[in-house]
Amino acid sequence: MCKTLKVSSSGYYGWARRAPSARAVANAALTERIREDFVASDETYGMPRIRFELNEAGIGASRRRIARLMRQAHMRRVSRRRGYVVTTERDKRQRPAPDLVNRQFVADGLNQLWVADMTYIPTWDGFLYLAVVVDVFSRSGGMGLRREHDIGSGSGGASHGAADQKARVGDPPFRPG
Repeated sequence: MCKTLKVSSSGYYGWARRAPSARAVANAALTERIREDFVASDETYGMPRIRFELNEAGIGASRRRIARLMRQAHMRRVSRRRGYVVTTERDKRQRPAPDLVNRQFVADGLNQLWVADMTYIPTWDGFLYLAVVVDVFSRSGGMGLRREHDIGSGSGGASHGAADQKARVGDPPFRPG
């Protein structure tokens, strides 16, 4: 093997018997401390937060050193944030829908003005889509929660529950339809 690597046998055995350098020992200790903070954060902390934790504990280390040790130890943070989801893909060739109420969300009686909105809720298993339809006068309405994006098209969606619901004054808001 020494011939293949073109090193002397005494050089190889000297290297193999040599104790680790002070820097290697310090890096090993720092890596263990980084791993403790990393695991304590549920593996969500990256280099900046790990560095802050180390500085709070009185341990000084450069950004690059911490990043290198984390990379070598295969410590990569898990992002709890989900990617941006486009819930509406607007056709740029079409005009946007007109604002029929001119941003005046006031009604004089039941069933005169209904408003709706839809949002998504990130979960560990993916997104849940929530649609809500509310009567402006009584503040009652319906909602639907689905895993699929087409929340209003299936049976039991917010639009179906709200359309079948008889709104009454004094009802609690956001009553499931």
